[in-house]
Amino acid sequence: MRHEKEQITVESREALVDFDVSLALKDRALGAAAEGITISDPSLPDNPLIYVNSGFERLTGYSAASVLGKNCRFLQGPDTDPRAAEAIRKAVAEEGECTVEILNYREDGSPFWNRLSVTPVRDGHGAVTHFIGVQSDVSARRTAEDKLRLANAKMKSDLAAAAKVQQAMLPHTLPEAKGFQFAWRYRPCEELAGDTLNCFWLDETHIGVYIVDVSGHGVAASLLSVTLSRMLLPLPGPSLLYTASPTDPSERSLAAPSAVAERLNLQFPFDERTGQFFTMVYGVLDTQTARFEYVSAGHPPLIWLDTNGSVSELRRDQFPVGIVPETRFASDRIQLRPGQRLFLYTDGATDASNKTRQSYDSERLCETIAAGRDRTLDAVLGDIIASIERFCGDATIRDDISVLGLEATTV
Repeated sequence: MRHEKEQITVESREALVDFDVSLALKDRALGAAAEGITISDPSLPDNPLIYVNSGFERLTGYSAASVLGKNCRFLQGPDTDPRAAEAIRKAVAEEGECTVEILNYREDGSPFWNRLSVTPVRDGHGAVTHFIGVQSDVSARRTAEDKLRLANAKMKSDLAAAAKVQQAMLPHTLPEAKGFQFAWRYRPCEELAGDTLNCFWLDETHIGVYIVDVSGHGVAASLLSVTLSRMLLPLPGPSLLYTASPTDPSERSLAAPSAVAERLNLQFPFDERTGQFFTMVYGVLDTQTARFEYVSAGHPPLIWLDTNGSVSELRRDQFPVGIVPETRFASDRIQLRPGQRLFLYTDGATDASNKTRQSYDSERLCETIAAGRDRTLDAVLGDIIASIERFCGDATIRDDISVLGLEATTV
């Protein structure tokens, strides 16, 4: 019996030693933690701090002696979000958990972003006896996020400005020529597009028409698109669209569409670093003879709607601009009669696909054009865009869509 009592006493002493060691280890662990750790006692008035570790002292600059017995709200300051403070107060009042990022202030008055988690500690009966707070300085991350937000906002502003510049290069007014009508539609897939088009008077009797599709999307494609828009304008002085007289530089004549394509090909040789090139159709309409001369460089075929409702694709297989140096391009000619229509478009129209990856394709485009033979030219272009969008449904249209139409009404 005595032996058993001695054995129990030894075991009790060993258990007590283990308990003391465990407490000492936990205390050292809490003290060594990099995060700030606090313990508060909700049974006391105003739920004051009864423990802070050295991590809290390093984080806030406050000594343990100066904060014990106080509520942790002393860390709040003039720019602390009251909503974050209310979330903490509510969690404590409801004996629940919460994690917030709140702007706090160190003893020297400097602010820092504190990621604070508050967790209740319960006894064996489920009653809350204490709250543990774990605090981490996340100021560096918040600063980086703020800088990123500002950079993104500036980028969006710059993109919006660039998009306005690009859209300013599109036709605002179309040429008014007796016996002819023009219309266009432009649907970029992103804020900045690689497509561009225009229609303008070249001289008193000729109208220039072009549609361009730059490879790729985004900023790089849009920059080249804007550059081409400027180069394909009938500006005074030297221009790609005119040929100066060898004897009198002040006199100039219209350059053949094929010559314009060749000049652009020399201006924009293929660069492996960017991988950029572009396809285009450039044409010149003689309003006196109703003859349309054009060059198609790697571009989808023009669609010709005849007076009887038949639809033809005018194909010409040539390289895109900027692919092969010193390429010779050939022009084609069409003699327009009243009631006939020509349609120029970018491959974003025919490549647009639905969720089953089925493409809209040129056959559907031709059917839409034929079905609108009794509608106005402008209405038909609207029908084309609407038809493509219906076909694609919820699928994302991943390329720009541009369509330009020309109709001979009376000659």
